[in-house]
Amino acid sequence: MRNSSKRGSASEPAGKARKPPRARLDERLADAKKFLLPTYKREPVVMTHGQGAYVFDSTGKKYLDFLGGIAVNALGHAHSRIVKVIRREAARAIHLSNLYHHAFQGPLARKLAEWSGMDRVFFSNSGTEAIDGAMKLARLLGRPPGESAATPARKHRFLALENSFHGRTFGAVSVTATEKYRLPFAPLVPGVEFVRFNDAADLEAKFDDTVCAVLLETVQGEGGIYPVSEAFWDRARALASRHGALLIADEIQCGLGRTGRYFAYQKFAAKPDIVLIAKPLAGGLPLGAILTTEAVASRVSPGMHGTTFGGGPLACAVALEFLSVVEEEKLLENIRARGEELREGLSKLTSQFDFVREIRAEGLMIGIELSREGGPFVAEAMQRGLLINCTHDFTLRLLPPFIITRAQVREFLKLFAMVLEKTPKQASASDAVDSAIPQGAVHAAARG
Repeated sequence: MRNSSKRGSASEPAGKARKPPRARLDERLADAKKFLLPTYKREPVVMTHGQGAYVFDSTGKKYLDFLGGIAVNALGHAHSRIVKVIRREAARAIHLSNLYHHAFQGPLARKLAEWSGMDRVFFSNSGTEAIDGAMKLARLLGRPPGESAATPARKHRFLALENSFHGRTFGAVSVTATEKYRLPFAPLVPGVEFVRFNDAADLEAKFDDTVCAVLLETVQGEGGIYPVSEAFWDRARALASRHGALLIADEIQCGLGRTGRYFAYQKFAAKPDIVLIAKPLAGGLPLGAILTTEAVASRVSPGMHGTTFGGGPLACAVALEFLSVVEEEKLLENIRARGEELREGLSKLTSQFDFVREIRAEGLMIGIELSREGGPFVAEAMQRGLLINCTHDFTLRLLPPFIITRAQVREFLKLFAMVLEKTPKQASASDAVDSAIPQGAVHAAARG
């Protein structure tokens, strides 16, 4: 009999229960555990594909993605226009090197200049590489024209903000305030001092003619979704101009539409000298950029800076398409509308739970600060088919794609209500010996 071995034989006793097959460890997880550098705490799940605002794992389980690859997948997964461009350009040229022009880098630079109000663009591999490049530009501009590079520069100091996160390279981690990211790699780049968040008096006290740049996230992301105040921004702009320093806006997470504007700093009247972007720029492909003024660009000459992979034809073509989708599908309007629905829904929902301390939101960049550790809530959410994450131990972070619908907002709120209700009680922030919530005191002024 054909295939009888797969169906069992006639000699088996009738009604005898068959043992379920023993679960086998996914070999891909075993390889990851054995061979990868252990830099991440990953869930033991293999994600296989995505569609729109959803991703799927190797068992077929579906998740509503409100993390978006940590603000990268702004158009969700497998967006038809992005897929089309990738397929077309991958068959033409993936990489050509920056020794030659290609069809997309110039037009992409033009479009970014139009969105930002800046004049010139340098394309990098990533956001952290953009940070390092901007720090080099600040040191370069700190030297008077014609001064010998062999002499120590008087204007060399960087002012950054407490609670900041700018990346993992040596330069970026040097201007990142969080000690757990800094201390294992000390000594770091010298000449960095941190300013209390939104404290204009502290900024002024630390600013002098040795400062070459003040570097800030317009909305702190990893730090827990804290926006810079208009008063602080205006003071930073004025002090930078007075002392001949640069104002550098890190918009790697909050830029390119995330807050409902092309750039988060566009809610202020004054512009920065340098803007840094990455995450959603190339629809999931690695691409970052430094946007700057003609005054800064005029000091740059060939050979001063460079990159191997930054600004390749495939990534730039996809980035152009991403910007076009945001414009043509009027996604800024959707970001603002869905963001307001989320804020209102979360305010009503979380008022029922006394462990929710505060909701902070700009567009689709949302932080929910808890008095309990956030990790168990993230785990419970994943069990229920919802992807979120926790930053600074006590803040749940939401970074949904720009394309989410009203129905998906309702779906999220329903799932999140169950997460808040069903997550077992954990230690509160006040109980923790080494709590991550000194940030709450640091940011008290920001909430007032």
